[in-house]
Amino acid sequence: MTEQLNILYKKVHNQKKLVPSLYGKVDFNVVPERFARSPDDVSEAGKGQEKRRAELLKDYDKLERYSLYTMLGDTVADAYAALTPKYGFRPLIDMLTKACDHGIESVENPPPELVNFITAMEKTPSWLDMDLVEKGARITRIQMAIQVPYVIRGVFIYTFANMYSGLPMALTGALAGDASARRVQETSSFFTTASLPGALKRNGVGFKAAAMVRLMHSMVRFNLLTRSEKWNLDTHGIPIPQIDQMPAGMVPAIMAAGNAIKRKNKKFTKNERAVVEFCRYQSYLLGLPEDLLPGTPKEIIDVISSYFATLRYGYDDETCGELARATMAAYRPADKKLRSRIFNSFEKSFSLVFFERLLPGTGGVATTKKMRIKATSMDYLKFLIVGTYLVPQVAAHIVASKLPIANSLADKLLVKQINRLLVSYGHAEYTTDASKYTDGSKTNSKSSRTVVPMVKQSQV
Repeated sequence: MTEQLNILYKKVHNQKKLVPSLYGKVDFNVVPERFARSPDDVSEAGKGQEKRRAELLKDYDKLERYSLYTMLGDTVADAYAALTPKYGFRPLIDMLTKACDHGIESVENPPPELVNFITAMEKTPSWLDMDLVEKGARITRIQMAIQVPYVIRGVFIYTFANMYSGLPMALTGALAGDASARRVQETSSFFTTASLPGALKRNGVGFKAAAMVRLMHSMVRFNLLTRSEKWNLDTHGIPIPQIDQMPAGMVPAIMAAGNAIKRKNKKFTKNERAVVEFCRYQSYLLGLPEDLLPGTPKEIIDVISSYFATLRYGYDDETCGELARATMAAYRPADKKLRSRIFNSFEKSFSLVFFERLLPGTGGVATTKKMRIKATSMDYLKFLIVGTYLVPQVAAHIVASKLPIANSLADKLLVKQINRLLVSYGHAEYTTDASKYTDGSKTNSKSSRTVVPMVKQSQV
């Protein structure tokens, strides 16, 4: 066992000691069913990936590393969430909010778990170039203001196209009824907020949003590991392991890496490098291990390919299909005005085709057909119409970003547009309500409901 692998092994197994209330009964020596480590296992690796997967399965260290990541939660956020029975969840939210806004020293008698949580987020990775991150955020704002409102639904479906990685969302009941639209809006709100100027700096709104997202994920782990009657560790491993968050958080970086690999020099352009660094740091603040956030095109493609190559293929209509159909049926706009209804119709079609044709890894026509959400000819027509509407706007902003005076003016317009979008997305609340879990979870009145306010609009 290499030193790096040994460090990861200890980190995973130490979860028992660090957060015994969550992980005390977990046998970290058991490889869950979700991990596809045999050549005969059917994984989520796409067609044409057979040779790459075969090479991965022969690499003992890499295979073991991904197996361990399948069992790794978010140690510092999990430890803080585990204080719920002692403090109640609202005080935990209030302390975290105050620590993000005014520093840990502003919290009276902060529990050590909160100190560790904030300290971990404040730790600067050795590779961080904040100027490059800000440049990446500037470039990303073009997509966030113009394209993302039309694709976020497709990206959301992407995160639970597999029953093993999608089950936590299904069990929490978070996508039932009106909750579907709220979840899509909250996801849009988080990634959009993170692209604002200075958002990922220590006192930025993106930093705070990341802390709240991490707490929400940890509360899902807390509820499923300590109260759920259906969560099966031998089958599914740890709920929402950090590795499951990597594909969605790194989508722009993965797509940039895919473009770079096709070039003769196999390198990023300057703008692509900035976007990659923005994605890396945003994902770092969300708690992803640095090993899952590489910086070169080859390494990024290797990480995402290895993820899908070791994630067992699994489709369950009650999990994947229901989540997808609920998300596609959700009405996102805040009102029912004609313009809003037209937007909702065209946005749904654009997102569906985007998921079906353009997202890497899990997805594709076969998946949408099984989910019973397969794009129709009308969806493709709407996709073309929206594309015709969006492409000139994106192109104009890309050109403007290269011109000194125009760059500043264009960026101000993007920031205003993003602020308008955030208003339309509503006041984001990351919520996990254990009383609504669909698996008979045991609850109590003190901590059954978890509401995590992300960002007040006035702070944006």
